[in-house]
Amino acid sequence: MIRIGFAPGVYDLFHVGHLNILREARRHCDRLVAGVTSDELTERLKGRTPVVPLAERLDIVRSVRYVDDAVVESEVDKLTTWKRVGFHRIFKGDDWRGTPKWLELERRFAEVGVDVVYFPYTMHTSSTKLRSALEMLAAPQQSVEIPSAQLPVPLHQEGAHEQDMGREQRAVHRKEDVLTSQE
Repeated sequence: MIRIGFAPGVYDLFHVGHLNILREARRHCDRLVAGVTSDELTERLKGRTPVVPLAERLDIVRSVRYVDDAVVESEVDKLTTWKRVGFHRIFKGDDWRGTPKWLELERRFAEVGVDVVYFPYTMHTSSTKLRSALEMLAAPQQSVEIPSAQLPVPLHQEGAHEQDMGREQRAVHRKEDVLTSQE
């Protein structure tokens, strides 16, 4: 029997956490289907639309070598998606483990013989963090007076003081050489 796995997600601003889940999911099934949440469903569930449009997110996820197929997920109820896709295992990041929604899904999936498998959440990155960083970059910059002593040294000038000290030391050595040769 071919074990079909299902990895649902928004997959917005695709990052290493998404890749980790898809890679791990593939190790636990023979065929992996990724469910890419529609823009409308994402807005309904999260209160905002994805940055990357659905067609592009589908293309990105389908292009990942661990994924055999990607489908649009437009239903809130994962069992409706199960009836359509026919998976044996569903994969999710462990940040969802123990939440009321997933505890209920675990119970309902157990009734139809579907295993729920959680993988470690990638702590250092998330679409939410990336989106926040983009929003900060896009926000109008407020003029704030920062004393020059607190300003970081521009990258092109970094290490310049060390270069100046090196020049001064070479000059001192040259003077000592001149004085020594005159004695």
